[in-house]
Amino acid sequence: MGVLDSSTLDPRTFRTVLGQFCTGITIVTTTDDGRPIGFACQSFAALSLDPPLVLFCPTKGSRSWAAIERTGAFAVNVLGEDQQETCARFGSRELDKFAGVEWSPSPLGSPILTGGSAHVDCTVETVHDGGDHFIVVGRVHSLGEINGERPLLFYRGQYTGIEPDKTVPAPWRDDLEAFLTATSSDTWL
Repeated sequence: MGVLDSSTLDPRTFRTVLGQFCTGITIVTTTDDGRPIGFACQSFAALSLDPPLVLFCPTKGSRSWAAIERTGAFAVNVLGEDQQETCARFGSRELDKFAGVEWSPSPLGSPILTGGSAHVDCTVETVHDGGDHFIVVGRVHSLGEINGERPLLFYRGQYTGIEPDKTVPAPWRDDLEAFLTATSSDTWL
């Protein structure tokens, strides 16, 4: 495959090329008039340590995003590798995605799914245009405990996981730990 310029980009090719980048899978949730709402989201990332910010990118037509925008609060649930069925449910167009799903409210009231690897509880800080998506920046208010579960990953259009015997510490990890140690824990909340 040769180099393509933006005027000749085929959406399928674009998606295939970007599918070479492995992502984690999250469920972004909120409650709207007491009703739990959420959607599967691969476009989630840490943005800033100080202040603590994350981002996610919902499609502009998303009903779940409309609810998050109304409430101003959301939780990001990081899925464990055994939660493929949960991911499929929240990635569907099913109206009641929470049917049969256990959850409890976060400190801000957003649903925290039982069995996830971790969660991040946030309020909407800013929203930016991102083509057919929005770029939503969230301010982190609290974090859930990490349960040690390996994450559910998505790669080339398929679920995948980490092979524990192939994990290697990143060489910059020590620099990050030094930064975190120097940063007061009071700035996180």
